[in-house]
Amino acid sequence: MDNKIERTLVLFKPDAVQRGIVGEILTRFERVGLKIVGTKMIFPDKSHYHRHYEEIGKMVTRRGEKAFDMTLNFMTQGPVIAMVLEGIESVELVRKIVGGTEPKTAIPGTIRGDYSHMSFGYADERSVGIPNLIHASGDSREAKEEIRHWFKTSELYDYPVAHEKFTR
Repeated sequence: MDNKIERTLVLFKPDAVQRGIVGEILTRFERVGLKIVGTKMIFPDKSHYHRHYEEIGKMVTRRGEKAFDMTLNFMTQGPVIAMVLEGIESVELVRKIVGGTEPKTAIPGTIRGDYSHMSFGYADERSVGIPNLIHASGDSREAKEEIRHWFKTSELYDYPVAHEKFTR
């Protein structure tokens, strides 16, 4: 794989699944030319999320124990759809499409800016995780670790898509 062609993890969080907007959101990733190379619905337990958010993402270090606990409680409210997307500099591209972590300040035109609106302050006052629809890997290192955590190698596929003649 070309070193600019990357894979990144996207999680459609419980709020995206329960609102029934996964397909609409997924269309945005496909329209820019990202290729789905792995996908599954899963209902992880807290230990799975602990590995994801703390051992890989260092959330407690970055945001504190309270934010970590609220996130785990939020994420275990329902199943998620885990997906690996592939494309040119896909980690950065997906983060741009998804928008800022806080829905209130996410720019219109991004997924969070168009489909969510809660502020960190509102969520914190109620001690709830913020419903921001999507998790997107933060950087290439994180993406590789997260993909290994969520997917077996046998669950990831390499296949041609029509637009690759323009990008490879």
